[in-house]
Amino acid sequence: MKRQNQSSLVEFILLGFSNFPELQSHLFQVFLVIYLVTLLGNAIIIVVISLEQSLHVPMYLFLLNLSVVEVGFSAVIMPEMLVVLSNEKTVITFAGCFSQMYFILLFGGTECFLLGAMAYDRFAAICHPLNYAMIMNRRVFMKLIIFSWISGIIVATVQTTWVFSFPFCGINEINHLSCETPAVLELACADTFLFEIYAFTGTILIIMVPFLLILLSYIRILFAILKMPSTTGRQKAFSTCASHLTSVTLFYGTANMTYLQPKSGYSPETKKVMSLAYSLLTPLLNPLIYSLRNSEMKRALMKLWQRKVDLHTFFN
Repeated sequence: MKRQNQSSLVEFILLGFSNFPELQSHLFQVFLVIYLVTLLGNAIIIVVISLEQSLHVPMYLFLLNLSVVEVGFSAVIMPEMLVVLSNEKTVITFAGCFSQMYFILLFGGTECFLLGAMAYDRFAAICHPLNYAMIMNRRVFMKLIIFSWISGIIVATVQTTWVFSFPFCGINEINHLSCETPAVLELACADTFLFEIYAFTGTILIIMVPFLLILLSYIRILFAILKMPSTTGRQKAFSTCASHLTSVTLFYGTANMTYLQPKSGYSPETKKVMSLAYSLLTPLLNPLIYSLRNSEMKRALMKLWQRKVDLHTFFN
């Protein structure tokens, strides 16, 4: 086994699914398609909401920020993951691993708080429709957006700096697809108990607290929907909330299983599969969930497309 002391450690090796080499080539093709669809889907949301003035309301501006997060999240994880899957073992530098972990935590933490803010927005719109404009005014909206991004930056800065302050003097092989905190921490050759206490507490605050607030919001929303006299109104409200709740359950459920588990909780292969759910599926499904089931987004997309066709016709 390869041994290195901290001063000579300049790289890690990402193993990916190297135990199943025949599987890696197939996964590469599937993940490449998912990555391209993810980028395209989220880019369309960003462009449509940015250009269509009628969508410049909190609900869609939250969605725009979420799509920016998903593009960033995918761009940080997927290219390196594809490189890992195309090789038996992939070398990543110490600085590269630090950067990847930092941005995974930044975008992941920001997404936690954005999903919470989006739940609050839906709660205000459905449970207090007459006061919605006052509850979710521009000032409140901006505070929620800024809080979400700053929280993600703080989480990433504290946790990444702390993890890479440990000495890595053992095996430099990370048995994972990316430099996620639990996988990298297993290589530290120092007492990490204090960090694990911090990480567990931080995860409870960053993941579980917003998740519980979202659930409480949706319980209130459910009762409000059931009281609606119009069947059409109930169906529209259920459709909007079901989209958000699907995304929330997928993201929080798999993130909780990854970051709230004990070191020996799951096998390395199981951990890799679980991480794919929130690093791969959530960024892919969000544009599909929020756009294909949203009539206003579809109308705005068709309007922009028609405008493009008209301009093309005019100049030709």
